[in-house]
Amino acid sequence: MKQTEFRRGYVAIAGRPNVGKSTLLNALIKQKLAITSPKPQTTRHKIMGILTEQNYQIVFFDTPGLFTPDYILQSMMVKTALATMHEADVVLLLVDAAEKGYHLDPKIIAEIHNVSKPVLLVMNKIDLVPKEHILPLIDAYREIYPFSELIPISALQKEGLEHLLQVTVSYLPEGIPFYPAEALTDQTERFFVSELIREIIFKKFKDEIPYSATVKIAEFKKRKKLYIRADIFVERDSQKAILIGEGGKALKELGRKARREIEIFLEEDVFLDLWVKVRKKWRRKKHDVKDLEYTP
Repeated sequence: MKQTEFRRGYVAIAGRPNVGKSTLLNALIKQKLAITSPKPQTTRHKIMGILTEQNYQIVFFDTPGLFTPDYILQSMMVKTALATMHEADVVLLLVDAAEKGYHLDPKIIAEIHNVSKPVLLVMNKIDLVPKEHILPLIDAYREIYPFSELIPISALQKEGLEHLLQVTVSYLPEGIPFYPAEALTDQTERFFVSELIREIIFKKFKDEIPYSATVKIAEFKKRKKLYIRADIFVERDSQKAILIGEGGKALKELGRKARREIEIFLEEDVFLDLWVKVRKKWRRKKHDVKDLEYTP
């Protein structure tokens, strides 16, 4: 690449749930933009992260996982991921190299056949794979689909990321930057605050609660401190009781942990006011899903 060239473009990070898409975005941007947890389907929105260097600008999109949806919220998540893949200049399709077998759903293969831009297969979590298994793994995936590139990495250990960036940039078109050099994302502070609260819910509570819960910021005002009121919506009264806990203990602990993360992110003192509310079967109702700010 000539030193005078400047390349820029949109890059979708796609794949099945829990393969490390959000961890990869955070590692590439060197900033926590996407929430993570060991549970699948943590990411529900398309999250933009912008990386600008001397000769390129990559606008990454972390997407919800690709899977067969069971209800309206999941359908919107999958639609978001698929639309982003088709709009991008390059698609990074992540797989978990440590999983047994070669996990590419036939529906994903069918979808990438319709993607007109380069699709790079990124084999994540190679730190969990014996080195002698990596080349056979590459050969096995090469037999499944004619990917433009096959790149082994470890997003968690930051192994192979520079090579991934170099290869990705080589597929981007030349042009002027889309965003100022200092820009990191187009998402609002309110959005990231809601996501940080939801991340604590994913990490603190058992499986039933995180998937039934969502967070909407009701107030975001500067007083003596930054006052943030967040409404946590769940689907059943029993889930509300679990989130609040005996004597409000669980909610206070949730608020304490969330406030700490929010203050680190915003770099200022925060008064966090959490309320738990019930919206019965909200994930299955189109109006509720849209009202709670999930759109394809």
